[in-house]
Amino acid sequence: MIARFAIVVVTLLAAFPALAEPMNAEMARRFVAGKLFGFNCFDGSRGTGRIYGDGSVIGSIQMRGEGPMRAVWLPAGTLVVRGEAVCASLKGMLFEPCFNLNKLDERSFRGSVAGLSFAYCDFTRRTNVAGTSPAPSPEPPSSDATPVALRGAN
Repeated sequence: MIARFAIVVVTLLAAFPALAEPMNAEMARRFVAGKLFGFNCFDGSRGTGRIYGDGSVIGSIQMRGEGPMRAVWLPAGTLVVRGEAVCASLKGMLFEPCFNLNKLDERSFRGSVAGLSFAYCDFTRRTNVAGTSPAPSPEPPSSDATPVALRGAN
């Protein structure tokens, strides 16, 4: 299941609409890192996920559109840059799949497994998990606020 999710997430970087803008690894990093994306894949799989700059991924997935949503966490170094490509490095896989990534518009992209353009996922940026705007930032502390002492401080 984790390998499938990684492939889905990595596939998150790809493929063939005529007007799509191909993204190299650096463009993909700037477009994707730290942002939340919903995804829908060719096989019916769907979910949400956030890819971090260290190559880790946290999200949820429903495989082939059936059954429960499952939480997934992939450790740092799962998504790696190989030259200009983004690839998935997963324990137990016999090969390291790389992905074609194409920006569709300012909020979405398609990712497909290199050499398998039919195996793709479309990703759309979300504002947060619930799909609503983020909460406003809390008010900064007033200038007359008393600082909290650290334990063990003299």
